[in-house]
Amino acid sequence: MIRQKLHKRFFVGLITGGFICTFITYCGFFVFAQSPANPVMMDDKFQVSLVTTGLKLPTAMQFLAPDEILVLEKDNGTVRRIVNGVILKEPVLDLSVANKYDRGILGLAITNKGDEKNESNIRAFIYLTESKIEGSDNCLSWRSCLKGGEPEGNKLYRYEWSGSSLVKPKLLLDLPALPGPAHNGGMILIGPDDNVYLTIGDLRSPNSLAQNVEDGLPAYGTSGILRITQDGRSVNDGILGDSHPLDKYYAYGIRNSYGMDFDPVTGYLWDTENGYLFGDEINIVKPGFNSGWAKVQGIWKIDKLDEDNIDALYHGEIILDPKNLVEFNGKGKYSSPELFWNKSVGLTALTFLDSKMVGKEYRNDILVGDYYGKIYHFDLNKDRMVLENKKLIAEKMADANIRDNIFAQGLGSITDIEVGPDGYVYVTSFYDGKIFRISPKA
Repeated sequence: MIRQKLHKRFFVGLITGGFICTFITYCGFFVFAQSPANPVMMDDKFQVSLVTTGLKLPTAMQFLAPDEILVLEKDNGTVRRIVNGVILKEPVLDLSVANKYDRGILGLAITNKGDEKNESNIRAFIYLTESKIEGSDNCLSWRSCLKGGEPEGNKLYRYEWSGSSLVKPKLLLDLPALPGPAHNGGMILIGPDDNVYLTIGDLRSPNSLAQNVEDGLPAYGTSGILRITQDGRSVNDGILGDSHPLDKYYAYGIRNSYGMDFDPVTGYLWDTENGYLFGDEINIVKPGFNSGWAKVQGIWKIDKLDEDNIDALYHGEIILDPKNLVEFNGKGKYSSPELFWNKSVGLTALTFLDSKMVGKEYRNDILVGDYYGKIYHFDLNKDRMVLENKKLIAEKMADANIRDNIFAQGLGSITDIEVGPDGYVYVTSFYDGKIFRISPKA
């Protein structure tokens, strides 16, 4: 069984649709601001090598074999096959996608159903913003998308691998894509229970019970981590309810998430999440987990967002106040993050180093990527419930001292981090269209 990931967004004084996109996590996905790749390892026992280049906005990758990788190209809606570092000319799948901001072909997971030698048993799960017409997502803002040109929806499909292409599509989830076009999520993971886990954000419309709005709309498949079987059914009648889509929720109260992975030792799910201007988080996600959005981010309570005085948001009262949160008859439970940032860094991929090839010092530790090309490394305490950093302040807030946890930097805008079949670390660089490999020096 092979896992997956996907990832992230960003910023820059972009004026669109009447609002100001000043910070990455406010606007959503991969917008304008680019982080060019110039890889540097902070631990000189490791080296970075180039696997391939020439990809067009890669969002997620998965290994078919030690020398074969499938990669998604966001705006094109294509799935590319890389063999021995060479990108094959013809895609293995070409889909019509709406691609504005966080839309596109976004998530990929692969499972071989326990039989690596039988290609007919390889399944691929793909998440995308589907469009009937290629390039039809031509609206100038999310508001204009409401008037026309909107996508068909955010869809999760299952495919079978024929040996040369992806065939026999089966629709597993049909989710809303509006208002959007930001916070679409898309990270897919095959869990240790063989079920499918999918992140999806709030689509920039925090107006439902899943977003902790007590008098809001019923949960409709946004702001959460959804869990289904590989055939698209709910698992054990769901956690938060027994009707669709509430029966698909594993976690909720999530604003914007692009990374998650299971701890290979404990089996606990961890994720990365991005706040509004501040409060980017790393969380342990237990069944029924409520991340608190839009009432809580980081450990801040949101009273008022003043776009004319953004700096004031960084210096307000630090308070944990999970009041008036939606609990779905006691089945949902809020938990504060294990680590959060006082200013946004744009967290993307999260991967456990389940590998003997990285050395005892790093084995089963956490790697977390960000939009600016950094990979952070975290040890865990003995019970693997706490991220260790001697210089973190008591409130689990990361500030300048987080530099002590940087494992690598200069990798471009990171969208995915995977541990390959060879036990080494592979990284996708979004704007550069590259895949890097991190391995110990000989």
